[in-house]
Amino acid sequence: MSSDLTTLSASAASAKVKSGEVDAHELFEQWRERSRLDDLNALSWSADSVPAEIHTGGPLGGVPLGVKDLFCTEGVPSQSGSKILEGYLPPYSATVVDALAAAGAPLLAKTHQDEFAMGSSNENCAFGAVINPWDRGRVPGGSSGGSAAAVAAGLVPWALGTDTGGSIRQPAALCGVVGLKPTYGSVSRYGMIAFASSLDQAGPITNSVADAALLYSQMTGRDVHDSTSVDHPDPVSEVPAADLTGVRIGVPTELSGEGIESGVLDAFNASLELAKSLGATVEPCHLPHAPHALSAYYLIAPAECSSNLARFDGVRYGLRVDPGEGLDAMYGATRSQGFGPEVRRRIMLGTYALSSGYYDAYYGRAQRVRTLISQDFDTAFESFDVIATPTSPCVAFELGSKTDDPLSMYLSDFCTVPMSLAGIPAISIPNGLSEGLPVGLQLVGPAFSENRILGIAASLEAAIGFDGSAARL
Repeated sequence: MSSDLTTLSASAASAKVKSGEVDAHELFEQWRERSRLDDLNALSWSADSVPAEIHTGGPLGGVPLGVKDLFCTEGVPSQSGSKILEGYLPPYSATVVDALAAAGAPLLAKTHQDEFAMGSSNENCAFGAVINPWDRGRVPGGSSGGSAAAVAAGLVPWALGTDTGGSIRQPAALCGVVGLKPTYGSVSRYGMIAFASSLDQAGPITNSVADAALLYSQMTGRDVHDSTSVDHPDPVSEVPAADLTGVRIGVPTELSGEGIESGVLDAFNASLELAKSLGATVEPCHLPHAPHALSAYYLIAPAECSSNLARFDGVRYGLRVDPGEGLDAMYGATRSQGFGPEVRRRIMLGTYALSSGYYDAYYGRAQRVRTLISQDFDTAFESFDVIATPTSPCVAFELGSKTDDPLSMYLSDFCTVPMSLAGIPAISIPNGLSEGLPVGLQLVGPAFSENRILGIAASLEAAIGFDGSAARL
């Protein structure tokens, strides 16, 4: 065995494999041994052996991958954090998983998540809560908290997450890693177990902006299996740190003041001053409808989930609970026992919002607010290159502290939901510590501006100089 290869960044490991300096099978074996150290409940499955063949000629150079539990992976449990899919083995893999394997990122592990991606803490996982590696009494964020915790703790070199209302960016912030929510449609959703189809988007969770750019570069493209997918007009390649001279950064007053913890706000303002010292201009801007984003989101997302989750009925796959009293009784017993309380809550909310007599008053109005939010961003980007906000209004909160207060939990996504509704890209990078816990800086750009925000993020990442080694197991 050579030296500890798991201390290398994913980008560096990829380069060493491609140069012949490192053997891909040895790299995989060392990461497989690292994954066995999981005592955070971050991983739902990990490989029991090294693959016989690893594609090392691709851009990702054989660096293994962690994948959120809601991505279908052929022959590997894909449970979406739910009892109703416990032990489910899909007959195919998601497009993005296949694409990354072909580019040289073989499957190393699956990661725990909030059930059907519904949550902001990973406490809604049917298989137990994930623990934050920075403080074992706190949550890692959600719903991609398993991926974020696994990357932060050094259990996997990088991972896939999904973002519906902030579920990549918020856990990335709480765990001190990088999380990118791409432009909606730039990554195929085929093979992702759906929550809200007009919002769900896959993206990378990594230890650096360079790693995020490398992984995302192999995820994009039109997929015949997903009619909402498109070719990226400006494909992402290696992204150097941008020169911030003349970069115009807008700070929305609606998302950077009241409701943000003082320590989070202090770190945010310090990074804005850092951006100014690097040549950027920082000025306030306005997103007047952003304060209504949470209300709109919690009508649109539950409405779509109530439709998507109708397929889980005990008939075709997954759990079946049959009390022997007819089909309706089987449906009811299966869904009541298979779904957790948060999923049942959102299904009921969504069904009500879509019901006759309430559709226009709730769902229809929420969609109109969504359009106004998107228009607000369009107006802001006429004057600014990127928009900056804190990623999460708070640091990682204590396990169990918000489980009985859903509204308080939903407020965790206050700064991330507007971008999801608008379908635009956003990245969270580590932004120092508050109370000894990581906080995140969010950078947002117009549709398909991933190259721009990655470059600006890389420049700020280097200037901030965050050290996440304290979280490594």
